[in-house]
Amino acid sequence: MTLDSGLNLVLDFLLNGLTHATGWQVFLFAVVVTHITIAGVTIFLHRCQAHRALDLHAIPSHFFRFWLWMTTGMVTKEWAAIHRKHHAKCETEEDPHSPVTRGIEKVLFEGAELYRVEAKNKETIEKYGHGTPDDWMERNVYTKHSALGVALMLILDVMLFGVLGLTVWAVQMVWIPVTAAGVINGIGHFWGYRNYDCTDASTNVFPIGILIGGEELHNNHHTFGTSAKLSSKWYEFDIGWMYITILSYMGLAKVKKVAPEPRFDREKLVADLETLQSVVANRYDVMAKYARSLSRAWHDEVDHIRANSALESSFLKSSKKLLQREPASLEIVQQQQLTELFKHSSALKTMHEMRSELTALWERSHSSSDQLLHQLRDWCARAEASGIRSLQEFSLRLRSYA
Repeated sequence: MTLDSGLNLVLDFLLNGLTHATGWQVFLFAVVVTHITIAGVTIFLHRCQAHRALDLHAIPSHFFRFWLWMTTGMVTKEWAAIHRKHHAKCETEEDPHSPVTRGIEKVLFEGAELYRVEAKNKETIEKYGHGTPDDWMERNVYTKHSALGVALMLILDVMLFGVLGLTVWAVQMVWIPVTAAGVINGIGHFWGYRNYDCTDASTNVFPIGILIGGEELHNNHHTFGTSAKLSSKWYEFDIGWMYITILSYMGLAKVKKVAPEPRFDREKLVADLETLQSVVANRYDVMAKYARSLSRAWHDEVDHIRANSALESSFLKSSKKLLQREPASLEIVQQQQLTELFKHSSALKTMHEMRSELTALWERSHSSSDQLLHQLRDWCARAEASGIRSLQEFSLRLRSYA
């Protein structure tokens, strides 16, 4: 072999790697490998390890651990602990990555740094990191040499695609910090739609959960934290759940818990203990439907309010949003705004007050089942005697929970 031919071989390797792949083939490879990484995070780290929503067979479990070691360098115990603390301390100063307390720009652009800082907090790891893998591979390879995997991935990418492999590797390295640490932890608590008025600011970023493995449905997840399935509405799609279903069919996964789905007995005329139990178990669905009833009541009342008051359109628009919120979460100024609104609509005032009464049903832990059932029946009777169409329709639905 001559010197020129040797140099040509080296140059060819640097430019094309071993595969001589086209630009589109390299792009497709990057899409596939980053999606596998997302699947590993949502299925293994998030739903399996952090929330124990499912059990994984050793085959997919070890595959995901190895793959995430190669593509992220994240330590399972650290990731699970930080995420559990996020749920336990959500939207407080102790939340490791809340845009409510730290600002959206900080979490969106520096989410990975916030993760690294919290990973050094030994108290967090010891308190919230229990139950994660602690075998020989975890102790001596994945945790002890967490940076080795990403270094091997760099070598592999360069061997496959030459210099272009550096770009592929860079995309792999920023994929989770951008999508999970940034978008979900940031935008997922700042912007989007909410199916459920849970106690934190979580939102569903987008109803089609493909790009980030279903994690886009973040409000659903915070409402039902231990559910292996993140979609809840017919128009929502959780690709992570699709993969879990396939693994379950193959005997490689076992789902432990999903969010409750309400059932109804439309012929039931009187609420009974079964109704009470179902209402409490499905309280988030109950309150989501109540919010929808409030929207219908607003539609029935708003023309009357405009015609008989001097309230400005901006006032009415913001008041409509406040009516959708849990009354206990409203600030004093917001409560005063609604008080002014209620001077012009007794129907909206009634619905607002009865919402608080309904919420109190599952907060009265000191009451017996019989007492709670009596309160539920009384609530339904007053709702159906109110003369408010949307409230009457809601009550008929409420006592049909079974």
